Amino acid sequence: SLIPRLYEIQDGTLLVDGVDIREYTLADIRSQIALASQDIFLFDDTVAVNIAYGNIENATDEKIREAAKSAYALDFIENLPNGFDTEIGERGVRLSGGQKQRIAIARAFIKDAPILIFDEATSSLDTKSEFEVRKALDALGEGRTVIIVAHRLASIEHVERIVVLSEGRIVEDGTHQELLAREGHYYQLYTVYKETEEQN
Repeated sequence: SLIPRLYEIQDGTLLVDGVDIREYTLADIRSQIALASQDIFLFDDTVAVNIAYGNIENATDEKIREAAKSAYALDFIENLPNGFDTEIGERGVRLSGGQKQRIAIARAFIKDAPILIFDEATSSLDTKSEFEVRKALDALGEGRTVIIVAHRLASIEHVERIVVLSEGRIVEDGTHQELLAREGHYYQLYTVYKETEEQN
C-alpha cells in the first residue's frame, strides 16, 4: 500500500531508484507499478477489455493476445465460447480462480511496468492452477523489481531476498537458506508451514 501511495508514509522514507517516493506524482509512481493480488478486480466486460485495462491507450489486439500467451492464459481463453470476446460477468464470475489470476497477470504483462507487486497472488489456487500462475509470474518478473507478499512460503523460496515482518517491523532478511540457517522467525514459520503441508 505504501509503494503505490495508497497511504502516505508517516515515519521514515521509502526510496524508488534512490528518490523519496513522495517526490513522485501519484500518476507517475502508479504508472510504474503493476499489481497481481489474491483479490482481483475484473470488470463485467470481455476478456480482451479486462486484459487491455492494464494499458488501455496502447492495447492492440496483438498485444492483448501476446500478454495472454505470456500469462499462460491463451489456451483457456481460446476454449471460451467467444474467445477474447467472451463476457466474463461481474468480478469475473464465469471464470475459475486460476483463470482470473491469469487474466490479472496478462493485465500486468500488457502494462509492462518496471515494479511488480504480487500480493498473495497464488494463495487461493489449486495445485495445477498455482503451477501455471507461478510460471506466468516468473516470466513476468524477468528484468523487473518484484515484491511478493506471501504466507505460503513455497512461493518465495527461490527469491533473491526475503524480508520477514513481525508486528509491522523488519525482524530478519536474507535468502531462504540464510534465514533457515539462522533458526529465527523465518525458520520457525517455515518449519510450521512444512509440517502443515505434509499433514495435508
